[in-house]
Amino acid sequence: MATLYERIGGAPAVKAAVDIFYGKVLADRRIAHFFEGVDMTGQASKQRAFLIMAFGGPNDYTGADMRRGHAKLVERGLNDSHFDAVVENLAGTLSELGVSTADIGEVAAIAESVRNDVLGRQPVTA
Repeated sequence: MATLYERIGGAPAVKAAVDIFYGKVLADRRIAHFFEGVDMTGQASKQRAFLIMAFGGPNDYTGADMRRGHAKLVERGLNDSHFDAVVENLAGTLSELGVSTADIGEVAAIAESVRNDVLGRQPVTA
C-alpha cells in the first residue's frame, strides 16, 4: 500500500501545500502573531521536511522535536485553540489541492498524535 506521502503526490505536493498553508496561517488572525519576526523561508523549509517525514517519505528532518520546537510559543500562550486553527488551515489547504477526505483524516490523526508535545503537556496515560 502506498504511503500517505506517495498518495498525496510526494515532494512537489508537500511543497505546494506548505506554500499555500503558510499563506493561510499568516492571514489567520487567530495564529498569525506567533509568526511575527520568523524567517518564513526557513520555517517553510523545516515544515516541508517534517511533513515529508511524517507522511512516510524520506526522513531529512533535522529540526527540534515538537516539544522543544514549540516551547517558546507555549510560553507566549499557544493552546488548543491555536493548534486547532493550524490543523484547520492544513486541512483546508489539502482539500483545495484535491487530497481525499480519508487522507486528510490521516493527516489530522498525525497532527493529533503530536498535540501534547506541541503544547508542552505530559502524555495522556490510559
